[in-house]
Formats: sequence, structure tokens, C-alpha cells
Amino acid sequence: MTLAMKPLIGISCCSISFGAFGMAKHAASDTYVRAVDEVVGGVPVLVPANGACCDAATLAARLDGIILTGSRSNVQPAQYGGPPHPEGTPEDHARDATVFALVRAAIAAGVPVLAICRGMQELNVALGGSLHQRLQDLPGRMDHSTPMQPDPRIRQGKAHEIRIVPGTWLHRIARASTIAVNSLHNQGMDRLGTGLVAEATAPDGTIEAIRLVGAPFVVGVQWHPEYDFAADPVSRQIFEAFADAVRTRATGTGNTELIAAG
Repeated sequence: MTLAMKPLIGISCCSISFGAFGMAKHAASDTYVRAVDEVVGGVPVLVPANGACCDAATLAARLDGIILTGSRSNVQPAQYGGPPHPEGTPEDHARDATVFALVRAAIAAGVPVLAICRGMQELNVALGGSLHQRLQDLPGRMDHSTPMQPDPRIRQGKAHEIRIVPGTWLHRIARASTIAVNSLHNQGMDRLGTGLVAEATAPDGTIEAIRLVGAPFVVGVQWHPEYDFAADPVSRQIFEAFADAVRTRATGTGNTELIAAG
């Protein structure tokens, strides 16, 4: 008897320096690893931010699903024709180069993609979209940035509601027209990339969820469902829907009702 092998789920890493000697490292939050272990049922594979050395085609051919993670760093404005960031804004050029190539290769290969926070912004820019750099500086916009609180219950807690577009993928899994989400970002959607549609918006009009029309499963959310998937039903459903898409692509046995359709 041959045992079924678990799917390989790529998790995008940041290129950062830490440790006693500040050495360069590739890192991703444990929350994404736990979501893959506990909900998706796959094998987490950390994808290094190795820029020009990234072999996106090989990764897309080997991986069964990809999670684009959040990060403190912002997408480099030159990638979408924006003005330079204010001095001191964290950027990660190696991650930009890695993920943009990986997104395009994954879409071409039909690999399910779940893009979270910075990952959603990367998805948009990779498909030709643009970003607002600091939502809090725009007239009529809320401050969507990370609450500077040491208590994770405050920092990662629900910050505002979002309005979900009826009939969308998110509406089908949330079974609600509004849900509460956390909010830990400065950048946000400006012009949507080719083929992307908005699935939800914040009270100030900021786009909070997107989907690629015609793709089996390429979706993005601006909040962080990996923080509370153990307690929040919608957060868990997001990862379960991603898992279904992964299984459908691999074996044809997933729940096709929850797969994003064009």
C-alpha cells in the first residue's frame, strides 16, 4: 500500500538580519507554519528571499500551494511607479524580486495562492497594480497601521469591520455581509492589477480582499487570518478553502464550491 503524501506548501520568507552578529537570514512567522500544520494539513516549505537566484519555475512545479506572508517591510515603490518611501521605511528588495517572479510562475502553473497583508500587495503589484504607501495620510482614510501595543490581544485584535461584496468567494465562506478583522498595514490597494477584482472593503473604502478572475484559487486578504484561525471561524475557513484548492489541484477531491471561480 502506498501512503498518500502531504502537499508541499510554500511560505514566503523575508530577508532580515538578526541574532548576536546581525547576520542575514530568511524568516517567516511561526503562525503561517502552524496554519499549514494544523489546518491545511500540508508540509510547510520556507521559500527564501534569494532574489535573482530564485528559480520560480521550479518552485511552481514542485509546490502544491503558496502562502504569501505579511511583513514589516513595504513593497518597493519603484516596482509600481510610486514616489520613494520616506526615509527609514523598511524595504526588502530581495523579497520583492523573489515573490513577483513566484506569483507569476504560480499563476501560469495553476498553483493555489493565498496572499496575506504584504502578500496581497505583492500579488497586486506583480499583476501590474499600484499601492497607496501610507493610507493614514490620505484624506478620509482610517489609520490601518499596527497598534504599537505589547499585548498581542490588542495588537492583533479586531480593529474594524469590512463589507463583503455579495456572491464573492469571501461571501460564500464567511456566510455574512460584514465581518470584523485585524489591521496591521500602512500600504493598501490603489489601482488593481490585471484580472483582479475587489471582494471586500473597509468603512473608508480601502480594498480588503481581492481575487484573480479565472484562476482556480488566487486570493488575497489585507488582514491576518493566521493570528486567530484557532478561534475565529472565518479565519479558519480561509485556510480550509485554500486546503481544498490544494487538494483539488492535486487529486480532484477538494470542495469545489469554495474554490474561487472566474
